[in-house]
Amino acid sequence: MNTNQSIKENLEAIRSRIETAEKKSGRTPGSVKLMAVSKFHPAQAVVEAFDAGQLLFGENRVQEASEKFPPLIEQHPELCVHMIGQLQSNKVKKAVEFASCIQSVDRLDLLKEIEKQCAKLNRTIDILFEIHTGEESKSGYTNEKDLEESIEACIKGNFPHIVPKGFMTMAPFTDDEVLVRKSFISLRELSIKLQDKYKELSLTELSMGMSGDFEMAIEEGSTLVRVGTAIFGERDYSK
Repeated sequence: MNTNQSIKENLEAIRSRIETAEKKSGRTPGSVKLMAVSKFHPAQAVVEAFDAGQLLFGENRVQEASEKFPPLIEQHPELCVHMIGQLQSNKVKKAVEFASCIQSVDRLDLLKEIEKQCAKLNRTIDILFEIHTGEESKSGYTNEKDLEESIEACIKGNFPHIVPKGFMTMAPFTDDEVLVRKSFISLRELSIKLQDKYKELSLTELSMGMSGDFEMAIEEGSTLVRVGTAIFGERDYSK
């Protein structure tokens, strides 16, 4: 599974499936971005994916990502890393040193800490607001009032080093397609509602869909799918 050829072939297969899903849904070709989720996979696997043309990667754990990516980004500045896992405030300082986006913003206090650490570096970072749409997910905004408070704080200019780009969700881990689709629909409908309400921001990014359900997510409006296992194979959790 760790051969250059297999990762390259897997990427080509996923890209082809994304194109097919775009066509089926009447979406503009190329409107859906592919993120390769590289958590628990070695730097060499990232290099192989990069050599196959993949530039966008997602990581869950700051410690692992901070060891893996800075040397790669130094060699390849076009490489982008998004943090997609639940982020503790004490990990923000390290995360903003190399990440170009934090997709898992789920509270106002986290925005404040991101701003604080980015200001120290004079660095601007993109963020997505994570929305809780599946019962198994432990993170994400559950209260629309809290979410709107965070959005309004961004509009007021409280966070000049933060650029809100849209929303992210984790669908429930179930084989019930009705529940999974419901999760995607609820995020799309919320994004439309809030984009209309807060026209000062461009909240058009919808990060939803993973290896097992990304085609369904594309049908429901996803602009960014997060695929790990279907690219890199099963993860080695012992590392």
